[in-house]
Amino acid sequence: MSVNTNRRGGVLGAALLAAILALLLPVLTAGPALAKSKPEPVDIQAAPDANPGPEPQTITVTAEGLADPNSPAYAKDKGLLLDDLRRDAKAQILEKAVGSYVETATLMENYALVSDKVFSRSQGLIKKVLKESDPWIGDDGFAHLLMKAEVFTGELEQALNEMSKSERISLLKEKGDPRISVAIFIRDAARGPDIAPERSEIAENILKERIKSFGYRVWSEEQADKLAAGGKDGEGEANKAAARPDAADFSILGEAKFKAISAKLPASGLTITKYALTSFSVKCVDNHTGEEIYYNNKVPKKTTWPDEDQAIEEVGRMIGAEFSKEFFEEHLSAPSRIFQLQVEGLPSYDAGQLLKKEFIGLRGVLNVDFREFDKKGQSLYEIEFAGSRGNFNDFIYTAILEPLNKKVGGGAFDLESAHGDVVVLGYAAALDDKALTDKLKSAVPASLADASPERIKKLVKSEETMKKVAEVAPETVKTIEEGGGVQAGSGLDAVKSF
Repeated sequence: MSVNTNRRGGVLGAALLAAILALLLPVLTAGPALAKSKPEPVDIQAAPDANPGPEPQTITVTAEGLADPNSPAYAKDKGLLLDDLRRDAKAQILEKAVGSYVETATLMENYALVSDKVFSRSQGLIKKVLKESDPWIGDDGFAHLLMKAEVFTGELEQALNEMSKSERISLLKEKGDPRISVAIFIRDAARGPDIAPERSEIAENILKERIKSFGYRVWSEEQADKLAAGGKDGEGEANKAAARPDAADFSILGEAKFKAISAKLPASGLTITKYALTSFSVKCVDNHTGEEIYYNNKVPKKTTWPDEDQAIEEVGRMIGAEFSKEFFEEHLSAPSRIFQLQVEGLPSYDAGQLLKKEFIGLRGVLNVDFREFDKKGQSLYEIEFAGSRGNFNDFIYTAILEPLNKKVGGGAFDLESAHGDVVVLGYAAALDDKALTDKLKSAVPASLADASPERIKKLVKSEETMKKVAEVAPETVKTIEEGGGVQAGSGLDAVKSF
């Protein structure tokens, strides 16, 4: 039995050894090759940046591209006309965007230089084209194309800064020296809302010191009183302020509520009174537009002061901390403003649409939306314009009324009123609907009335077209003379579908 058992154990041991060798054989034979081979490279991708940074800022601009279809070059190459229309539309988009940062007089004085350095380089400055109309050849002798695009504001400012340094000229607008008025009121929370709050000179003086530290001017106490008298929070005078040349640019309005807390000490019998701030509200109003550019309400943590004056001083500091120099500079340097333009007496909807096309072409108008039409009342346009608060009224006259009246003639449009962000124009010409519509179609674009000689010289390719331009811009044409696949179609249809 023992011999047979040992034999069975030997057989099992031999079988186990053979199985182990069979498993190890591929590894042993492949060892040298594995030792010599290089490991496969591992494709390790960088983790996405958790803080990629803010998106580049852009502004949206709508413009009209023009070209003279009478150029012999277009007869040879029909596609060249469309290319030039798009090129001019992009140049006009950049010209309008530049107008957000450069005064009109400065731009016109340096037009050839800015055109060469900025307007011609749409790549890198224009983010993307958002919309493009069908091109058409109008009764005015020009080919037209409407375009809307996004423009990088940072890159545009950088290009203007670089040009200012290299050419030793000052292009960019100054950020300004705003006038700021303040009015802070203190209310006793225990006396209820029916009791009028009291004006606090202590809190106001703390806030004034904060404003003066920015290098800005603190405007008159009287102006702040007028703002406060206009309503509960001073908003009643906001629109009226735009019409006063001596108005503050911004008004800071605040109100704080306090509550007296008294406690009697058991040991001494003395009564101790402390003052707690229960809440405060603050807002900042742009007096030229009536816009509330900042507002906030706060309920502070439970903090008390042993003296009422100390508590009021702290209110002035708290409200002052809500504002910084960067806050006002950001608003002062905003590239555009939006206002409502109401036009009285337009004879037809088509006339309103053609008027919209004229607005699109004007240099100071970044975007326009034809909102409402009323033949018997006011038609409403929402217009985004390139300019600061200070030159708003000048903008209405020089950038809108003068070009339109040069095109239509006879002082057709007049300024009825301008308060805050609402402007009312009146149409009072003797032209009826058909005559006005024909005039808007046949006369050259109003934008050429204040175009630079360089732009007109580049656009106009025939004597016939130049004569038409001379009807709206005689002085510019005189200066030029002294110095030396688009189908004809309906411009109205293209504007309506744009």
